[in-house]
Amino acid sequence: MSQRYRVMVTDYMTEAEPEQAVLAPAADVELLHAAREADLPDRIAEAAALIVFHAIHLTDLSIARLARCKAIIRCGVGFDNIDLHAAGKRGIVVCNVPDYGTEEVADHALMMLLAIARRLVACHQGIVAGGWDRSWVFGAPRLRGKTLGIVGCGRIGSALALRAKALGLRVVVFDPYQPPGLEKALGVERCYHLDELLPQAQFLSLHTPLTRETRHLLNDRTLSRLPKGAYVINTARGPCIDSEALLVALESGQVAYAALDVVEREPLDDTRLRKHPRVLLTPHAAYYSVEGAHEMRTKAAQEVLRALTGETVRNPVNLHCLACPRCAVPTPMPPI
Repeated sequence: MSQRYRVMVTDYMTEAEPEQAVLAPAADVELLHAAREADLPDRIAEAAALIVFHAIHLTDLSIARLARCKAIIRCGVGFDNIDLHAAGKRGIVVCNVPDYGTEEVADHALMMLLAIARRLVACHQGIVAGGWDRSWVFGAPRLRGKTLGIVGCGRIGSALALRAKALGLRVVVFDPYQPPGLEKALGVERCYHLDELLPQAQFLSLHTPLTRETRHLLNDRTLSRLPKGAYVINTARGPCIDSEALLVALESGQVAYAALDVVEREPLDDTRLRKHPRVLLTPHAAYYSVEGAHEMRTKAAQEVLRALTGETVRNPVNLHCLACPRCAVPTPMPPI
């Protein structure tokens, strides 16, 4: 290949070894170290492709400058921090890495469920403080036979369902976008309306993208539909839960415990959630493992390479608003 491309990583990374290992035949990788969109330098206009992590929001303000950009790759599953329509109208394909952290997030959600159900943190903190009191675990439920409701049954939701079944939980899923028969493949039950699922879900775990439809999916009304004393786990996106409504539900006892890897505003600045005795928190880290992080970055770079070299990209997320794409995209399936 005679032409050398410039690929830029907007945020988060301090080195580019996995990306350069993949892209070395075709491109040079530059790290921009931007903490926010306003920090992006003028040379972004020279980028043939961007790799974007989750620390930065990419809006039309920056996308309009990308005269040479063929693709924006969101190095992760969620892509709500990229303006899909602004990219699409300029022919820039936006792709994600949908499959790298399936095991990690499912494991993390199950860990959080077990931790709040078995009062892990309260016991640990009590012992560290010098106590020894079995009553700290009083009220912990037996898991076998309890119902876990899973909202969003894609890769991660399905992986959690299989793990939960091994513990004897009854698993009921809600996902209007999955094909009929998924529940048969997983050996779970299925609801076709959220209001049908919620009253059954003694445990509820969210695994949806953040969209207009899922923002504040759990709110005053929907939280009130849960059985009193329910447990809520969120490893999806923070704004899927209305944090004010969650606090009210915790105070009333409608929600017994919440386990959150994601919150509405990150880093968490609400001391009511941060210090709540029945809220377990991790710092948007469910996706991470040593192997998973390397897989994520390698797959993002491979998608960039496909976009630059004329191969069809595999994971576009803005085909619905893409005009005159600057790289090869999948051909839509003909109607049956």
